[in-house]
Amino acid sequence: MSGANTLAQIRVGPAGWSYPDWAGYAYPSPKPKGFHEATYLAEFFDTIEINTSFYNPIRAEHAAGWIGRVAANANFMFTAKMWQRFTHEPNPSAPNPRVEDEKLVRAGFDVLRDAGKLGAVLLQFPFSFHRTEETFAYLDGVLKRFADYPLVVEVRHATWNVPEVFELLRKRGVGFCNIDLPVIGKSLEPSARATGPVGYIRLHGRRYDTWFSDDETIASFERYNYLYSEGELRPWAARVDKVAKAARDVYVITNNHYQGKGVVNALQLISMLKESKVQVPEPLRVKYPELERIASEGPREPRLF
Repeated sequence: MSGANTLAQIRVGPAGWSYPDWAGYAYPSPKPKGFHEATYLAEFFDTIEINTSFYNPIRAEHAAGWIGRVAANANFMFTAKMWQRFTHEPNPSAPNPRVEDEKLVRAGFDVLRDAGKLGAVLLQFPFSFHRTEETFAYLDGVLKRFADYPLVVEVRHATWNVPEVFELLRKRGVGFCNIDLPVIGKSLEPSARATGPVGYIRLHGRRYDTWFSDDETIASFERYNYLYSEGELRPWAARVDKVAKAARDVYVITNNHYQGKGVVNALQLISMLKESKVQVPEPLRVKYPELERIASEGPREPRLF
């Protein structure tokens, strides 16, 4: 879809698709024969952020398979997270990853790019990645190394919120990832910046109580167990429109994934941006009755309650 008063393409979708807790929420349960999560989501969204590529490089045959899975939606584009070896392990400012590591990353990304289905490669750096002379140089080196991809940088520490960082991104034609997360200490606050042809926004949720928790008794998914209210989303819809006036393509990714909450919020954002009702997955509308207000079709089966 296009934003208001802009020709930019805006695509909204969830981060990832392989979550056991989505069964009976985002996905039907049991799943029908031949069901594939990406195919199903592509009926409702024009993008999904691949997050498995953060943990291990994508295999070429898997990338080719995913392209086939979403082929029915001609407007669909994947985005993908860079392998953590380039952003997290063991320290991003340590000696550069090996050439072999780069080849592994490129094997899957190249398949997506060559098919015209790679909208962005996200370099997601952790909160611990502070701006220093060494880390700034490391970042620039990674941007040069993968300059042939549509890159986007996500940093979370406020030391990066300085003009020279945005100048570097503009110089390299790299997008800046605008984020929503618990603003604790030196965390970056919400923004609406566009530094390259690709605009990017990620919503992580606002679980202040679990975001930086070291309590091992708290499940890891609790960091993302957060449902944005419509009132919390509306300022982001305005930011999306602002980014869309300065970028060619805009991707809005909801990473508050537990029990399909990110899917709910992505649908609500699409409805806000289009100012119209949207198609809603049947299991999700049962679990989240607030979706009835934006559903373009009535329930498939009558309900007693």
